[in-house]
Amino acid sequence: MQQKIRFQIEGMTCQACASRIEKVLNKKDFIESAGVNFASEEAQVTFDDSKTSIADIIAIIQKTGYGAQEKTDELPQTAPEAHIGWRLWLLFAINIPFLIGMAGMLVGRNDWMIPPYVQFALASIVQLWLAVPFYKSAWASIKGGLANMDVLVSIGTVATYAYSTAMLFFAPHGEHGLAHGGQIYFEVGVMVIGFVSLGKYLEHRAKKNSLNSLSLLLKLTPPQVMVERDGHWQTLPLDQVQIGDHIRANHGERIAADGTVESGSGWADESHLTGESRPEAKEAGSRVLAGALMSDGSITYRAEQLGSHTLLGDMMNALSEAQGSKAPIARLADKTAAIFVPTVVTIAVATFILTGFIKDDWTRALMHAVAVLVIACPCALGLATPAAIMVGMGKAVQRGIRYKDAAAMEEAAHVNTVVLDKTGTLTEGKPSIVAAYTPAGDEDNLYRLAAAVEQHATHPLARAIVQAAQTRGLDLPETHDAKTDAGAGIHAEIKGVGSVKVGKPDYCGLQLPAGLDSIWQTASIVAVAVDDCPLGAFALADTPKADSAAAIARLHAHGIATHIMSGDAQNTVSYIASQLGITQATGGMSPRDKAAAVQALKAAGKVVAMVGDGINDAPALAAANVSFAMQGGADVAAHTASATLMQHSINQLVDALLISRATLKNIKQNLFFAFIYNVLGIPLAAFGYLNPIIAGAAMALSSISVLGNAMRLKRAKIDG
Repeated sequence: MQQKIRFQIEGMTCQACASRIEKVLNKKDFIESAGVNFASEEAQVTFDDSKTSIADIIAIIQKTGYGAQEKTDELPQTAPEAHIGWRLWLLFAINIPFLIGMAGMLVGRNDWMIPPYVQFALASIVQLWLAVPFYKSAWASIKGGLANMDVLVSIGTVATYAYSTAMLFFAPHGEHGLAHGGQIYFEVGVMVIGFVSLGKYLEHRAKKNSLNSLSLLLKLTPPQVMVERDGHWQTLPLDQVQIGDHIRANHGERIAADGTVESGSGWADESHLTGESRPEAKEAGSRVLAGALMSDGSITYRAEQLGSHTLLGDMMNALSEAQGSKAPIARLADKTAAIFVPTVVTIAVATFILTGFIKDDWTRALMHAVAVLVIACPCALGLATPAAIMVGMGKAVQRGIRYKDAAAMEEAAHVNTVVLDKTGTLTEGKPSIVAAYTPAGDEDNLYRLAAAVEQHATHPLARAIVQAAQTRGLDLPETHDAKTDAGAGIHAEIKGVGSVKVGKPDYCGLQLPAGLDSIWQTASIVAVAVDDCPLGAFALADTPKADSAAAIARLHAHGIATHIMSGDAQNTVSYIASQLGITQATGGMSPRDKAAAVQALKAAGKVVAMVGDGINDAPALAAANVSFAMQGGADVAAHTASATLMQHSINQLVDALLISRATLKNIKQNLFFAFIYNVLGIPLAAFGYLNPIIAGAAMALSSISVLGNAMRLKRAKIDG
């Protein structure tokens, strides 16, 4: 049986590490697919659990030189804050005298440089002790058949250390005595190791603290809550709460579990869960969601879902999985990283040989070669795509949009055609009064009498009329002897008024005049008569949602075509389309018809997004390039779709498409930054315009610039 599992990977230093783990795993016949995300430090593996086990897969990863731990569906814990370790502090301390010496050389104070044998001692501490993690990673990488960044750093620093040591002990004293040696370069290895280690720390800190949006969601979970036990209220840690417990949430406190309000009332802010900025009113019988903030009032609710089984928990696990997935564009970085390090080593060797022969200066040749090795770190390349994906996914979740994976987000960025279901997607999904016909002119009286009779019926049209009268604040007269005439309507006696009929126009003896608004041609008609004398009528129809028209306008403004495909009657679909400014609208379509129409659009070169919420939408959702389902719709639609919209709002769809476009744009920018550093840096290093120390700093800067650009997505405006 196929099983999908996620692992947290430890010890990766660049994209080549991720590629190597992928290569090793995908060679196994019992593994269907394996993907490793360098930015999230996570592997997603689909395997046959009848042929292997999770422990076996962990063992395979460990044999490649990396740590692995299974990620469960339990709520993730807040990652510990990244602190500067003793190794980095020691490296910093050792780098200080070398930095002072180099500064002295720049101003003509060569005496600031520490003595050669002290340089050797300090460099030995770095190369033979502090740099050991680099060597271990490099050796494990080479054994695995792929070379990572640490291979480049190790070769370069060991070469300079060995050369400088040989010159110090075996060359004539005068050779290294000039300016403390134009022939010894201990500072190169020390400072490159220092800069690279600092870069790794900053990179790790940025990834943990800035890219991952799980920390935001974790803050929505209260550490402790007020729980009623044995008739007494007591404060308990969240992990001691049980299903069925009664929990109190006061003003300013977070909801700890999905459940139902037992008593009290107030307003809850659920914006981080649904994307809806307006607070929701809560009273007895209302649903509450874990993570919601009580912005006003106080409630007592019964816990029905806890931890990972809540909507918040499901969202956190879905986000973690989606952020750990790989977008198709990441294949470019993967392919490049696989051949990058061997290519760089070849360039470095060629630089050493050619520079040595042409310049007749093998010391200079060595420095040029080391600079090539150091500047060419592929870290930025490995971070370019996943860093942007992680930020983009987090931004989407904040807007109430849940993408299943990175591939869906990337595909959404290319969408130029949107296909929309009508009922429940563009419209409210329930009838409401859109027009009233009152020859006598007393509209309130028409509402009052109709609602008084219709409150004895259960038809959706009847409920819509009663609700409309209540919204107007009308007092309904008492009725008696209410009787239903099946298929026609309902009648009842009202004291002081007479016998009131409500139902079809024929039942009430009403003939509508010509020249009424076109809505009367498509809507459901409910007439009212008193003592068989027609009093008036209502037109009821499924109305567009309040934000549908604005959302369609936003889609058109961004060059995205819109189509309505519905199973409803053509005249009804056309009316809704005209209300929203949609020119392509087709009614009377079966689920198979919708799927075929989507396929036809794709065949015509369109990149299609399908939006729906019902079982009948599932075939079309599956046929589209990318698909969006409404939260709370049919399960089959949700499982088929590429993403879920938490608000039942087309505006959220527009947000989803714009976020995906911004994310893809950011990925391309990151890839440009990553490539330009190497495209410009390697030739500059090869021709001697970059010394190894500056190359080490530039290499660290390349990763930081990519991460910084990815974090710009958090501030990107998508309201247009």
